[in-house]
Amino acid sequence: MTIYAAGAVCWRMSKGELELAMVFRTRHRDWTFPKGKVDPGELLPETAVREVEEEAGFRIRLGRKLAVIDYELASGETKEVHYWVSKVKDSAIAKSKFAPNDEIEKVEWVTAKRAMVQLTYDHDRELLARTLEFYDQGELETRGLIILRHTSATPRASWAGEEAKRPLLPEGRQQAKRLVNLLDAYGPKRLVTSPWTRCQQTVAPYSKKSKRTLIQRSQLTELANERGPRKTKNVIDDTFGQTKNALICTHRPALPTIIETFSKYATTDVAPTLAAEKTLSPGEFFVLRVTTGSSPKIIAYERIYLESAVSEAKLSA
Repeated sequence: MTIYAAGAVCWRMSKGELELAMVFRTRHRDWTFPKGKVDPGELLPETAVREVEEEAGFRIRLGRKLAVIDYELASGETKEVHYWVSKVKDSAIAKSKFAPNDEIEKVEWVTAKRAMVQLTYDHDRELLARTLEFYDQGELETRGLIILRHTSATPRASWAGEEAKRPLLPEGRQQAKRLVNLLDAYGPKRLVTSPWTRCQQTVAPYSKKSKRTLIQRSQLTELANERGPRKTKNVIDDTFGQTKNALICTHRPALPTIIETFSKYATTDVAPTLAAEKTLSPGEFFVLRVTTGSSPKIIAYERIYLESAVSEAKLSA
């Protein structure tokens, strides 16, 4: 049996130096990174965000997928822990409500050098070493671009109205609600969607919670992509040129055009695998990780499966 868990290596810059957040666990008497087991009905990105808040006291948004660590427990079961990196804002730290408790005795921000000595477990030192690789390569801080396929819609054969107004099924509306916390784990701020009903209904619950306005682009519809993919590509180019975390909600037939356009911005090791991705199931999405700075590049991506506990990350070499 495999027990799934998730957590994050949280980082900040303090006086020009990289610092990491570590927790000291009360019962185990060890120093580690915040993590915990998946709750029933929860997906891994949600678990990582919740566990960091419960253990360290601050709310995070996930950055790049860092690693998956497997190890055997004393019970003989396998534990599989998924980690992301996360840059923590000063405002989030200031709002922390952490107080020593039965699970976590203290939270400390320490330099990488000190963390390498202070961490109790080798697998945590491996996580730190990979985090430092990202930092040295200038790839620790990234923004996220989400490509989302709308959730389950009324079948064409069962709909007599205009194609643009074909709505979500009851299942699709539940999936849209299910997406809210999952999308919130990544915190997209710019929400771009096809104006067709099923896409708007997919993103509306997250738009309401995040208080972000939906930006409608007719170029993202099936029809527009079929008639002239160049216009669809222009929307993607414009989105890539923005500096905020962003989300694009679209239709299955438009996905190859969108993925192909984004892949031209990817590094040589990521571009072939990204370009080979052709579709998503309803409600699934990709999270592309884009470097910050004057020459942004897509350096990694992950695929989030709405009904699965596991996300699949494509990490750059």
